[in-house]
Amino acid sequence: MKFLTEYRNPELVKYYLSEIEKTVTKPWNIMEICGGQTHSLVKNGLLDLLPENVRMIHGPGCPVCVTPISLIDKAVALMEKGVILCSFGDMVRVPGSKKSLLQAKADGGDLRILYSPLEAVKIAEKNPEKEVVFFAVGFETTAPSNALSVVHAQKLGLNNFSLLVSHVLVPPAMEAILDDKFCKINAFLGAGHVNTIMGLKEYHPIAKKYKIPIVISGFEPADLLQAIYHAVLQLEKGEYKVENCYERLVKEEGNVPAQNVVNEIFEIGEQEWRGIGKIPESGLVMKEKYKNFDAAKKFDIANSANKQENLCIAGEILKGIKKPIECPQFGKTCNPGNPLGAPMVSSEGACAAYYHYS
Repeated sequence: MKFLTEYRNPELVKYYLSEIEKTVTKPWNIMEICGGQTHSLVKNGLLDLLPENVRMIHGPGCPVCVTPISLIDKAVALMEKGVILCSFGDMVRVPGSKKSLLQAKADGGDLRILYSPLEAVKIAEKNPEKEVVFFAVGFETTAPSNALSVVHAQKLGLNNFSLLVSHVLVPPAMEAILDDKFCKINAFLGAGHVNTIMGLKEYHPIAKKYKIPIVISGFEPADLLQAIYHAVLQLEKGEYKVENCYERLVKEEGNVPAQNVVNEIFEIGEQEWRGIGKIPESGLVMKEKYKNFDAAKKFDIANSANKQENLCIAGEILKGIKKPIECPQFGKTCNPGNPLGAPMVSSEGACAAYYHYS
């Protein structure tokens, strides 16, 4: 399959591993931003094949993992009010302070698992007597489709559709990680699908300010090793710039029409990240003129006390301070059947990747 099988070519993988081995002379810590990249690294055994001097650190690039407990609680509260709650499937088992969405469904709530927010608009159109809320979670990648759902709902004149928004942005998270006193990261692998939407312009100031290489990568084994090789090359030469190793999809300017629809519906605001805390200007919030489509404003839901996960070290894992296997609960009290935190639930969570493949 074009753009897939050739990036799983064993000979190409061996070539990049050999080039990395020849190039590296010092220990370097490289963070892959995206949880999908983490899964590929673990699933394909690349962490064991890389030289000892190249250490991969897993970043917070899992939107499900960084959705705060308080927002899960709000979604549960909406279901208890009789709202039809629509969500992507990977959100439904994430623990809130008392229960997950799936547990709320077992208690009688109306939960619909969908593949697109536009399906939620259709549900609202077919059920005019019911309030329908789509749990809009994600990074820059899913923001355009969530914004389009509001555009379509407005065109249809629907008053019973809204979004519960938890959209986070990658560049502010990178800066928050780099500003952390425990940070030991020397380079970043950028998430290719995110940059397909946002382009590269927001990364150049970060590379310059922190003197750190940022290399945009895809998700297949050869993609990742090519990007790691270019990151090591920069580090060994003392360079720091943004490099695009995912040119087949990522352009400097990104997807401008997608950016335009996002900018029409959303604006940048403060966002809370599960396990990390509040990061200024790190999320997308609904503009005032679309407040009728903002579930947080439309429904009177009190903020729950943001219960901390006493046994879960999700925050340290999401910031790259620790790896899943360093958690005392990993694979014991915390497993996919009984997750203590979101990284064990999500299809992009680092804990889930280590549990299934490591």
